[in-house]
Amino acid sequence: MKPSSKRLKAVMVLLGLFSFAQSQAQQANTGYAPVNGLKMYYEIHGTGEPIVLLHGSFMTITNNWADVIPQLAKHRQVIAIEMQGHGRTADIDRDFSYENLADDVAALLDYLKIKQADLLGYSLGGGVAMLVAIRHPEKVRKVVSISAVIRDDGWTQDTVAAFHQMNPGMFKGSPMETEYKKLSPTPDRFEAFVKHVIQMNLKPYDFGAAKLKATQAPMFFIHGDADGVRLDHIAEMFRLKGGDVHGDLQPRSASRLAILPNTTHITLMQRLDIIVPMVNDFLDAQPQVR
Repeated sequence: MKPSSKRLKAVMVLLGLFSFAQSQAQQANTGYAPVNGLKMYYEIHGTGEPIVLLHGSFMTITNNWADVIPQLAKHRQVIAIEMQGHGRTADIDRDFSYENLADDVAALLDYLKIKQADLLGYSLGGGVAMLVAIRHPEKVRKVVSISAVIRDDGWTQDTVAAFHQMNPGMFKGSPMETEYKKLSPTPDRFEAFVKHVIQMNLKPYDFGAAKLKATQAPMFFIHGDADGVRLDHIAEMFRLKGGDVHGDLQPRSASRLAILPNTTHITLMQRLDIIVPMVNDFLDAQPQVR
């Protein structure tokens, strides 16, 4: 059953309302990195081993990571960025693609002179994180992917139908539009920005199962049991990274999987009291002796 446009708009507004309600000012070192034609906005919080935060579609640092940054920054150097067209990073005349966004992240690490980092991404950002590990493996230590896929057919049928029904009018008057106009260097281009992102959602893509399997970086896949990603696709990704073994009988994979009950794509970001401790445990874990 295809979701109605009215219901889709309600979901978009709900996501915006939740995200906007979580926004709060954070003290940070900030700057703009000249990468691949972009002036990419970034913030650096805390000290320690570096971790890069990659937001979801239509989102920003403030409305995706406000509650995550202070928790992770207690013991890590948190580098939060805003990708092409999002937040304080202006859009440019370039395809909006996972490949371009992944290459931007790698270029940012070079600019900041960070040899290797952990990556934590939500939705769009989770896909970008996995693709950075595929395209630039030497730059990635570990990946945390929250509700993301490696192929467009990893989404459920109703999710794909929702992508096809999206339009800029659904965001009219939403907190997402308010945040865009507040932060963007091109505040009058919100509609064009939304169209640009939607075009990406409608393009077929496939990172390659064999390529994901070949990555050396351990990955932690975090999903809700109703988050719009097919359960067999979640299992496929985890199997590709060494999952589906009896850990009492043989060495376990360094990668991990968590599926949170009664949790959707949106409400995953309301489960941070559960997610953040699991993320810290994964990032702190030492390789098993085999």
